[in-house]
Amino acid sequence: MKFASTRGQTPQVAFSTALLQGLAPDGGLYVPTDWPHFPSSGREDLAGLAADVIGPFVEGDVLASELTAIATEAFNFPAPLVSLTADHRLNVLELFHGPTAAFKDFGARFLAASLSRLRMGKTRPLKILVATSGDTGGAVAAAFHRRPGIEVAVLFPKGLVSPTQERQLTCWGDNVQSFAVRGTFDDCQRLVKEAFLDAALRERAELSSANSINLGRLLPQMVYYVAASLEVWRRDGEAASFIIPSGNLGNALACIWARRVGLPIADIVLAHNVNRTVPDYFATGAWQPRDSHATLASAMDVGNPSNFERLKDLFPDISSMRQSLSTAVVDDEAIRARIRAGFNEYGQVWCPHTAVAAEAYARLPREKRDRGRWILVATAHPAKFREIVEPATGHPVSLPQSLAELFARPVSCSEIAAELAALRTRLI
Repeated sequence: MKFASTRGQTPQVAFSTALLQGLAPDGGLYVPTDWPHFPSSGREDLAGLAADVIGPFVEGDVLASELTAIATEAFNFPAPLVSLTADHRLNVLELFHGPTAAFKDFGARFLAASLSRLRMGKTRPLKILVATSGDTGGAVAAAFHRRPGIEVAVLFPKGLVSPTQERQLTCWGDNVQSFAVRGTFDDCQRLVKEAFLDAALRERAELSSANSINLGRLLPQMVYYVAASLEVWRRDGEAASFIIPSGNLGNALACIWARRVGLPIADIVLAHNVNRTVPDYFATGAWQPRDSHATLASAMDVGNPSNFERLKDLFPDISSMRQSLSTAVVDDEAIRARIRAGFNEYGQVWCPHTAVAAEAYARLPREKRDRGRWILVATAHPAKFREIVEPATGHPVSLPQSLAELFARPVSCSEIAAELAALRTRLI
């Protein structure tokens, strides 16, 4: 299996090369050159499914013989599918049971396990650059913390992540540096891309990324969509439909790719907050990136999502995209109301991002809801957003043990301007 850049200006590469480079040399994102059909699998455990799902993409690569061990190391916590109705028409896929209580743990741990094996015996350090709107940075920091030969730089927008998220981003030390950027997530993402093209930084270390621009993040995220869709198919004999909180589009792409390799997945709804660059594209056919706006669902505050390049690569025209996907836009008032409604109607406590998906579901025509098998993707534990969730529900939210442990750690962070020169000075 080979992987090509979405911009088509660089040679195709093997799986390991795509992981190490993160971003293709021409600035594009790596995508598979072929789409293998998912093999029949009787396995239900996530690690086993991961080996089956990712195996064809790693075939012939130096990591192929390590895949089972990597999957076992990365997928060692559950992703339960919880039914909210007796007829199983409405379900929630809980992706927040990992070390940092967010869906990013799956991909980050897979990438860390993979790169650690590729770096064995190397003397030149590997520098992981990661821009985060809240959850990615914490998951990456936790996954790579104290791994030999690997350094991590986490960039987050100052004042635009929740207090709990900021704690997760800044409590590591050792081989992890944290930078509060005076700007937005899009500024952080721009700095990472500029750093990849900077000769001085490349001379200092090999650079890679742990954002969803890295193939090693996206492919493992396919696994929980495979598991959930197969569970619904075996139980109900119908294809599952997913509503996915969407920002940089990585999690959504993982679901789209899972459907592309043959999983029983019906509708896919991309649920956005008021950062509506993607929904506006679906409405007008014009791609117009813009500055992001701060919302309650802060991890989705993205005005220029990187993974749109992969979306366009898969659906080269707006017509085919509209036939395969739909979008929704949810504002802060509706997020608060849906958090309250989820608690009152189902006894569920949802983070703001999951509430965006739940609100998008509530807006579907009743006939469409009644005939489908719907899965709301719960991307983060509500405890990461207690200052939003508790006033909406009127009840306290307990910290899971993994988050509680972080509050006992000291924090360390540097504040920088949203300029490459400022980042370069700190990294060299």
